[in-house]
Amino acid sequence: MPLIQHQVVELHSWLTMQEFVDIITISQMTPGPIAINSATFVGIQIAGLPGAIVATLGCVFPSCVIVLTLALIYFRYRNLSVVQGVLGGLRPAVVAMIASAGLSIIITSFWNGAAISLSPESLDWIAVVLFVAALFALRKWKLNPIYVMLSCGGIGLIVYLLAGKTA
Repeated sequence: MPLIQHQVVELHSWLTMQEFVDIITISQMTPGPIAINSATFVGIQIAGLPGAIVATLGCVFPSCVIVLTLALIYFRYRNLSVVQGVLGGLRPAVVAMIASAGLSIIITSFWNGAAISLSPESLDWIAVVLFVAALFALRKWKLNPIYVMLSCGGIGLIVYLLAGKTA
């Protein structure tokens, strides 16, 4: 997001900061990767439908070329010990990146984006209870994660509305 913001708002001044925030908000509500959704919305804001098409292709095409090139290299040299060693070294980094994203989401949810504090009043207890219940349901009964997410979203909406809080 900081890279997109720098290019779109600060460097080229295509959008104001408020327009950028609105576009990011909309792109987070739509399915798909945020970078592609943001590029599409920025493109449509700047140049209409042709801008959306060009911006989306500009976001997707380089990644496709890189991934296809890496796939070809992998299939050609996958049996080499050097390639296996590199992949073995990358696995912990990938796990760490996924764990970092998960922790970031938990911190944002439990403390509403504020600094982590151990005082009980700083925690969003509704989010904590929903998380623990979802984790328990997923581990104990092996429920479909989509159903658990939808259920938690619905329950959270109702509880937050009844509590008069904003999530």
